[in-house]
Amino acid sequence: MTQNLVLIGHGMVGHRLLESLVERGAIAAPSDAATPQGATAAGESPIPGWHVTVLAEEDRPAYDRVHLSSAFTGATDAELALCDADFIDRHGIDLRLGDPVEHIDTAGRTVTNTSGATVPYDALVIATGSYSFVPPVEGADAPGCFTYRTLYDVETLTAYASEEDRTTGVVIGGGLLGLEAAGALRTLGLRTHVVEFAPRLMPLQVDDGGAAALRATIESMGVAVHTGVGASQVETDTDGSVRGLRLSDGRVIDADVVVFSAGVRPRDRLAREAGLAVGDRGGVVVDEHCRTTDPYVYAVGECAQTADGRVYGLVAPGYQMAETVADALAGEGTSVFTGADTSTKLKLMGADVASFGDPFVPEGEDGGAVSVVFSDTREGVYKKLLLGPEGQLLGGILVGDADAYGTLKPHAGRPLPAPPQAYVLPASGVELPGADALPDDAVVCSCHNVTKAAVRTAVTENSLTDLGGIKRCTKAGTGCGGCLTTLQSVLDAELAAAGIEKPKGLCEHFALSRAEIYETVRTEGIRSFGELMEKHGLGGEGCAVCKPVVGNVLGTLAPELGLRHVLDGEQAALQDSNDLFLANLQKDGTYSVVPRVPGGEITPAQLIAIGEVARDFDLYTKITGGQRIDLFGARADQLPAIWRRLVDAGLESGHAYGKSLRTVKSCVGARFCRFGQGDSVQLAIDLELRYRGLRTPHKIKGGVSGCLRECAEARGKDIGVIATAGGWNLYVGGNGGTTPRHADLLAADLTPAELLRLVDRFLMYYLRTGERLERTAPWCERIGGLDHLKSVLIDDSLGICAELEAQMDRHAAAYQDEWQAVLDDPQALARFERHLPRPSPEFLEPGRGRAAVLPDGSEAALFKDRGGTVYAVGNRDPFSGTDVIAHGILGTRDGRPVVASPMHKQEFDLRTGACLDDPSVALPVHEVPTSEASAHEV
Repeated sequence: MTQNLVLIGHGMVGHRLLESLVERGAIAAPSDAATPQGATAAGESPIPGWHVTVLAEEDRPAYDRVHLSSAFTGATDAELALCDADFIDRHGIDLRLGDPVEHIDTAGRTVTNTSGATVPYDALVIATGSYSFVPPVEGADAPGCFTYRTLYDVETLTAYASEEDRTTGVVIGGGLLGLEAAGALRTLGLRTHVVEFAPRLMPLQVDDGGAAALRATIESMGVAVHTGVGASQVETDTDGSVRGLRLSDGRVIDADVVVFSAGVRPRDRLAREAGLAVGDRGGVVVDEHCRTTDPYVYAVGECAQTADGRVYGLVAPGYQMAETVADALAGEGTSVFTGADTSTKLKLMGADVASFGDPFVPEGEDGGAVSVVFSDTREGVYKKLLLGPEGQLLGGILVGDADAYGTLKPHAGRPLPAPPQAYVLPASGVELPGADALPDDAVVCSCHNVTKAAVRTAVTENSLTDLGGIKRCTKAGTGCGGCLTTLQSVLDAELAAAGIEKPKGLCEHFALSRAEIYETVRTEGIRSFGELMEKHGLGGEGCAVCKPVVGNVLGTLAPELGLRHVLDGEQAALQDSNDLFLANLQKDGTYSVVPRVPGGEITPAQLIAIGEVARDFDLYTKITGGQRIDLFGARADQLPAIWRRLVDAGLESGHAYGKSLRTVKSCVGARFCRFGQGDSVQLAIDLELRYRGLRTPHKIKGGVSGCLRECAEARGKDIGVIATAGGWNLYVGGNGGTTPRHADLLAADLTPAELLRLVDRFLMYYLRTGERLERTAPWCERIGGLDHLKSVLIDDSLGICAELEAQMDRHAAAYQDEWQAVLDDPQALARFERHLPRPSPEFLEPGRGRAAVLPDGSEAALFKDRGGTVYAVGNRDPFSGTDVIAHGILGTRDGRPVVASPMHKQEFDLRTGACLDDPSVALPVHEVPTSEASAHEV
């Protein structure tokens, strides 16, 4: 008798079960179909070798619902697919799509499909997931009403919303899925409203303070938010289609589209009708082995009510359930599922939101929790930690700045190794402990339930030295990515404990640090990456680490080396995507444009010009924290036309894309303010115009306040200046970000000329000695702190002050606007065309990629290395669903030719398409077109 496993449902959790069985060698090879197998009831040990039948309702195999919204920006079925093309065939799995199960016969151990087919089973797994809850609202079935759950939902919503007269959409539900749906409507170009019955957004994840910060961010994007109100009726037009939504308070929102995203319900009908126990509020009741009340039937994912009485709507707990069932079916049966960590970190409409532990534990003096809260309503930042009576971390909420999530989450349920304020407050002055403070049983990756001990073991047993190796061996870091900082900390600690010195070199291609590369290029007059590689490199094409660093150094030293601009010739192949297009890459593959507004001062004519550009190119506009205007949504091929309009209005590049000076923020100072003691606007303008275009190890920002009231927040900047009765005080080494700190006073009561000379010295010394991506704050501490800086920059202990000032003078004299430089360079302009004139290698420059349309109509990314070898792979990034692979950096990794996605730097083998950071993902590989290939009109 053959042992048959039937899986009802082929979603993310169902497919994870198949992968887990394959990993355990528990799926019989196709040739073993007649091999007898043993029984499978509770308490018995089955022999691995299941023959699997998957019965799915949808007409397509498992796909990534977590990134469903990427389908709105063009991600294809293939890019969202979770199983590669031959996974099903290779393992002899009988996958039947579009033929859902209608009935389970537990007595006869069979299931019957809608087609009438009856399939026997020895073990059955129900993985039917959940369905969107549509509240009982009159008109909810009118044309124009949608749910948001499947790819079919995305396709029908996109088609309907794309019709010419659709302008406004309403999402009913302000939870996680609701806000994701709202982002989708904005992507489709609709004016968007969100209606949430609860008094705040995301009521299950954040508290009132966090919701207020989130709401402010979302409303700043033009989305109207209505909380504390429900939907009472969908109003329809004469043809029956949606024309508006009436709220419970009587207001009516004019709308063409209504999306219901008011939660989900377990799909437990099959189990209920089969007589299996179901929870009072839904969900198939299962025990700690995910077994139902029938010993031959299991349930996993959102359709199951687990042993702790909960129904989990997150994918990570579903994966853990799949592992538990796979362990039972593979013969071990020792794994149990009794509950899961529901910590989440995500980005909703551009806002970071994270919660962990129990974020709603009661607070109070009688043994309740104590909270530590930081809130900055101006920046939309809210952080809250909840501590127990013994100081243990019970939970937390992070909105707007979730950088500390990876550090805090593993400590949930344990005492924090540092004062809680160190994790949430700016400039706490407390150094956070490293990975040594984490116990081995701490879960560092909740997506794949990976502990610190598992990571340590993988590092030791496999001699791992980088995050890529940890991802391959443990899958940690391949989910939401919130644990990457913690993983790096664990890796560094493990290498240090083993006495393995972390290489100071940038990467496998250079044994030199960033500072050593800078000094080598400066003293030897090296003018290209190729020359540096030939003289000091370790071989290979370079990579996404060393190429941008060398490009940055060459840009900084351009006046000394006689180079033109950062996109001139070979230099273009070194630039990361932002520098490559002199604009900021966004999550949908478009770019944002930020013209410079020195000191925040702008003329009415320039404001009008920016508005006209935004209107004519349909760009989203936002005032930035640095007193500038950001224009979002431009395609790469539109950038030169946008720049030309802005340049004609007297504007120039704001370098928001580069590791360079961003802004020098100012208050109005003595010009208008009755408290002002200095002209902070003019000084901010002078500073910004002197240091504009200066490439630095990391981005730098400045601020100038006209008095001690500090309205420009100068002490939170890399360079901060505050006016006093005696002149200007200069502060250095401040910054926000993950570890915010106040800047330190370097010198007091300076004249403007003295101030500029000292800033010249500070920045040039930072350029010479800073390491890759090292902000000025940690750099100051590393080189010896304020005393060392005073010794070098004021007392001239190294005898280099005059040299530093002269180098800055040459930089300022040689400055040219990078936008204008491209507009004046036909070769550079040609790189902004959307596709190559035709898919032929003759149009390729060594070291960089270009997008091309192949004769069959597919879009490919073509690359040519320095040796002349040409590669062709799919242009769509499988993680983000955007067509950006051609903009990635060409390099080598362990001798293999790779391209790094400009989105999140995953590397793909150009020969096979395989992702080296996640083996389950791959790019399609195309036949390399020849020079004789026929032209293809685009």
